[in-house]
Amino acid sequence: MDHMFGTGDDGDEDAPRGGRIRQRNKAQIIAAAEKVFAERGYDGATTAEIAEVAGLAKSNVHYYFGTKEAIYREVIAGIVDLWLKAFGDITAEDDPAQAIATYIRRKLTYSRKRPLASRIFATEIIRGAPILRPFLETELHDWVAQKAVVLEHWASQGKMDPVAPHHFFFMIWASTQTYADFATQIAAVLGHRRLREQDFEEAIATVTQIVLKGCGIKG
Repeated sequence: MDHMFGTGDDGDEDAPRGGRIRQRNKAQIIAAAEKVFAERGYDGATTAEIAEVAGLAKSNVHYYFGTKEAIYREVIAGIVDLWLKAFGDITAEDDPAQAIATYIRRKLTYSRKRPLASRIFATEIIRGAPILRPFLETELHDWVAQKAVVLEHWASQGKMDPVAPHHFFFMIWASTQTYADFATQIAAVLGHRRLREQDFEEAIATVTQIVLKGCGIKG
């Protein structure tokens, strides 16, 4: 995703030890930035706070990324790359029940393990997607179009009922990412202080059952 978001990394020609330090520091900064952006939003976040959370000097943050926007772009790029890989390289020859069930499990697992990433993405969309809009209109648009062909082929083979592919994905995104974006609400209704792994397993089973049955797929 670097070619689109322009992370500002001009390559790493450091010696092996220096390269490891560089990778470690950048990883610390990105992890810290994910936390700060999720809590403060883009406008409220500062490179000083990101540096403090990362346990590095502010000058280190500027050395590796230059600006807050460059850090934000790399955080967003990492989130997008993670989510696009969740459906894998499915083909029309794959079993729809297994492919869709795996996709739902991966998306809900990301909601459990990377909830901040989902919240940053949601906030970016809510504020009009100033960074993500080019991606949404090109790469994500094309990705959904490619996967739609697979769903339509499965339907033509009688492996699933015909569905509107775009809305199929919108529904899965909504039903899986809500467990990150609205985790506090869901946990409260379930009577817990926070969501447990068992809650996610039940969510995976429920969402999978409803989606597969709704698409006329025998799991």
